[in-house]
Amino acid sequence: MRIVLTGASGFIGGRLVPRLRARGHECLLKKHGEGWPAEVLEGADAVIHLAGEPVAQRWNDAVKRRIRDSRVAGTRKLVLAMAAAQRKPAVLVCGSAIGIYGSRSDEILTESSSPGDGFLADVTREWESAADEAVPLGIRVVKVRTGIALGTEGGTLKKILPIFRAGVGGRIASGRQWMSWIHADDLADLFMFAVRQETVHGVLNGTAPDPVTNAEFTRELASALHRPAVFPVPLFAMRLLYGEMADVVVASQRVLPRAAEEAGFRFRYPELCGALEALLASKAV
Repeated sequence: MRIVLTGASGFIGGRLVPRLRARGHECLLKKHGEGWPAEVLEGADAVIHLAGEPVAQRWNDAVKRRIRDSRVAGTRKLVLAMAAAQRKPAVLVCGSAIGIYGSRSDEILTESSSPGDGFLADVTREWESAADEAVPLGIRVVKVRTGIALGTEGGTLKKILPIFRAGVGGRIASGRQWMSWIHADDLADLFMFAVRQETVHGVLNGTAPDPVTNAEFTRELASALHRPAVFPVPLFAMRLLYGEMADVVVASQRVLPRAAEEAGFRFRYPELCGALEALLASKAV
């Protein structure tokens, strides 16, 4: 299978591309900022679209504009190139985010749950709408709403591991907010599953079936590292560091991957304890 990928150099792309190549797929990697001539897509069987401005940074108007444009405008340009291609890809698997749900306290959220409120919810809703513009072209569209991807080489875990190793980790704010996480290997496998399974379309939640509260996550990580975790991070400190983006860090999203499981996807790491053990065993701590 010939697969065009954007964002292939990112955290998830770095795990996904070697898996695809190991299975004999030809991967054409599209660099960020390049145009979208239709010729790039000619003969492609699938497109996996992962590109986007990082969310985890201090926001200002310019950053928020880059976050929106990289997702919404970037996806629309991709779909326009698909429309111009003589032989269109059969499937577009587009990255998305559980940020679409907003902060919902203890509410259980599935793929059928309504969107929430806030900047990221609005951006993600537009992002998914842009991807859906490929549906009238006869292209199967799958949108993977990614949660907190765990890997020692990137993402949240890479940022907090040094803090917890030093024994100064702790819960964030109240610790009662839900964290919907997923092992990075499972997330890469889910993208491949979405490409391969021709009956899958629409939304898949890219989260493990065992969401935990931030307090629980803190305890599990500290236990896996054999360190204490007694230094809570107050919300005002997060606001000083991240400004408006701090609201994303403390958002409560209890997300279940119901559609993925019903479609037959099986998680290698369904529980946090096993996921952390596997990740930390692969890297000296």
